[in-house]
Amino acid sequence: MSATKEEISAFMALEFPQTKCIVEAVSEHGATLSHEVGINELRPGGTVSGPVMMAVADVAIYVAILGKIGIVPLTVTTSLTINFLRKPSADARIIAECTLMKVGRTLIVGEVSLYSEGSDDIVAHVVGTYSVPPERI
Repeated sequence: MSATKEEISAFMALEFPQTKCIVEAVSEHGATLSHEVGINELRPGGTVSGPVMMAVADVAIYVAILGKIGIVPLTVTTSLTINFLRKPSADARIIAECTLMKVGRTLIVGEVSLYSEGSDDIVAHVVGTYSVPPERI
């Protein structure tokens, strides 16, 4: 009971069209997304705003979970912790690499590393927990 990159992309386009995140890859234990940074997403100092990076990480965990358990729309965030490590590039896409750390009956924990495209340096590290409707796992 899993979902493919194409199924998740179609679901996101229909149910969450406001996201700018692009699903690049989905595997059994994770997902990779990209996000084109817009001028309205920059904060003073020429860096990507924290809320944008948090949103990208949140979507990455959601996509990874859908890849693992299938399309379960009511899978929701219960916790999200982010550590901002360095300034992301204002003119490069944000790349999110998510790994599912624990898949339980009703809670799933994911870890995300955020990068500026073209750099190997992590700009933020995120850990999030999602609640899944119990009858779906």
